[in-house]
Amino acid sequence: MQLLPNDDQRFIPIISDYGFKVTFGNEANSLFLRRALQAIIQSETPIEQVTFLPNELSRLTKDSRNGIYDLACRDAAGNFFIVEMQLSEYPEFIQRMKFYSLYRFNTLVKKGQYTFENLPRIYCIGILAANIFPHLADYHNMAALRNQRGELMDDQTTYVTVELAKFTKSLPEITSDLDKLLYTMKTLHTVTDPAQYPKFWTEEWLQLAISELDKRNMTPEELLDYEMTLSANALVVKNERKKIDKAVVETATKAVQKALAAGKLTVEEIADYNDVPVEFVLDVQRQMES
Repeated sequence: MQLLPNDDQRFIPIISDYGFKVTFGNEANSLFLRRALQAIIQSETPIEQVTFLPNELSRLTKDSRNGIYDLACRDAAGNFFIVEMQLSEYPEFIQRMKFYSLYRFNTLVKKGQYTFENLPRIYCIGILAANIFPHLADYHNMAALRNQRGELMDDQTTYVTVELAKFTKSLPEITSDLDKLLYTMKTLHTVTDPAQYPKFWTEEWLQLAISELDKRNMTPEELLDYEMTLSANALVVKNERKKIDKAVVETATKAVQKALAAGKLTVEEIADYNDVPVEFVLDVQRQMES
């Protein structure tokens, strides 16, 4: 999903750090968040009110290295929601979700003096830009504790994932609030002509989010905040790429050193086997000889 800004781009992507903060994290008006949560958990009961929770896990809930901004809130019924955005591929993402949900579960149990009755529900929601569950066919999945027959044992904690890369519905196919939400998240920042706007973008909850993301509505201070966020993220991404490149080189070097020490393969065979240039193998060989 293309998130790089350009001069012609009118709307900020919802799934960017800034976009997520001003839509899902809009504390002044939580209408969009409430409708989005209701759609994601597939509830027929409207969420009338949410309370944003203090950022108790600040070192864990905001991870600019992976482009993630995490949000936690509680509705009027006492249900807890943990929402986490993931832009890059992250095969272990479900383990991260379990960590967050179990931390919240343990906190609730402790507050109840280690009793387990009448615990509120926890919804741990992951919105994923990439396809990180290739074995799952659906773009929207809800998981709770079930037995070998698929019978529900407990749904006090429910894990919900949305993979935007798998959502490919066209406008005529959009019917539910979930479809409207995902279509908006995938396409809003690509639209420049008002003639392209779907009719459902006039619905109050979506219009609220779209207005927050329209750069024409932003004050100079808000634009500066947005641009500073982009600059900070770009620097973080650059540094992370350097770390990844360094790790790849170190891993390849160790593999080539091991193959050279074994003396069973030619330089060309070692290069082909490790998917590196012959010059790379020769350089490692010279370093070993010196």
